[in-house]
Amino acid sequence: MKTIQQLVAVLIAVTLSGSSFANDGSHRVIYSGGSVSDFKAGTSMKLFINPSTIHITKDKTDVALIPAGSVTEISYGQDVHRRVGTAIGLAVISLGVGALMALSKSKKHYIGLTWDDAGKKGGMAFQVDKSEYRGVLAGLEGITGKKAVDSDAMNVKN
Repeated sequence: MKTIQQLVAVLIAVTLSGSSFANDGSHRVIYSGGSVSDFKAGTSMKLFINPSTIHITKDKTDVALIPAGSVTEISYGQDVHRRVGTAIGLAVISLGVGALMALSKSKKHYIGLTWDDAGKKGGMAFQVDKSEYRGVLAGLEGITGKKAVDSDAMNVKN
């Protein structure tokens, strides 16, 4: 039964990610931070969702090979910021267009993973393209059996 769920999850990831899905079956992600110390935030990587593993590579070099069963949590969220820099640049050309751009928003979609592979704990966060975001989440939820947690909805009190 679990193998059928994993297969369906991978198929959903392929279907939802559409035309931006690479020929090699990967999703392009941008590393934002975590326990992978050899890479800086902003490094472009590839994420492969297989029925039993999550495989992350950088230029054909393995970054992480995470067994699906070792994932302890999946989180997701969005970073929204105003496009002030773009608005300032356009304001020089046309005041009206610049003012409208200052009111627009840009969203960045992030996914976080934590895992415990026989005592080897780790975690990472990465940015995913908006056209692949839902497909990647569905694929990760399907192969791990974990429901993703919306980190934007969590209230943190000090």
